[in-house]
Amino acid sequence: MPRYRLTLEYDGSVFNGYQAQDNLPTVQGVVEAAIRSFCGQAIRLQAAGRTDTGVHATGQVVHADLDKDWPAQTVMNALNAHMIAAPVSVLACEIGGLDDRGEAWHARFSARERRYLYRILNRPAPPALDKGRVWHVKKPLDVDAMHAAAQVFVGHHDFTTFRDVNCQSKSPEKTLDVARVTRTGEEVHLTFTARSFLHRQVRSMTGTLTEVGAGRWTVEDVQKAMDARDRAACGPVAPSCGLYLTGVGY
Repeated sequence: MPRYRLTLEYDGSVFNGYQAQDNLPTVQGVVEAAIRSFCGQAIRLQAAGRTDTGVHATGQVVHADLDKDWPAQTVMNALNAHMIAAPVSVLACEIGGLDDRGEAWHARFSARERRYLYRILNRPAPPALDKGRVWHVKKPLDVDAMHAAAQVFVGHHDFTTFRDVNCQSKSPEKTLDVARVTRTGEEVHLTFTARSFLHRQVRSMTGTLTEVGAGRWTVEDVQKAMDARDRAACGPVAPSCGLYLTGVGY
């Protein structure tokens, strides 16, 4: 039974998240339906991560175990044809093989890092073309201050403050490898890399850093919030529309 590794791109604004749910549109539901239409096989996809309602992806990775040994290009083309009406695309397809530990490659368990991008449109005028794909913040943001504050998050920490109350992770401790804030034209980009993240951790950190950029918080305030290990100490949570899963490292 060959295992196919699929890299997905999708617009999350029309979905109730990635994970399949009864009677609700989801990314997983669309891809699994395309697989049934293509080869008649009912399967359950495995994904590198579950994105929330409204969150997008340019590099989500999933795997599918199919009964027949199809050419990878055939699988990619067939799924894209069956998903033509949905804002989901298979960007790449290949045979999973083995991971770097010599074990069967797995979209979730073989992952070494996940990479996220958060896009803030920082200008007075609201988005017309990117509505639902960026967070619109009118007030000018101090990107240098945001980047300096973001370094509080780098390293191994207890992220209880930046963890959703419904998070199912066994531990609030995570290791954040990269936290970077840059400006690209009218947009402020926040990039985060870690092996794994807590539920809504990226959006929680982004909302807090935006308070710094707006001059309402300082770097010291962010450190105090981290040290508090208390969800109530978190700043406002950024909306889902600006968040993208951009890649998974194996």
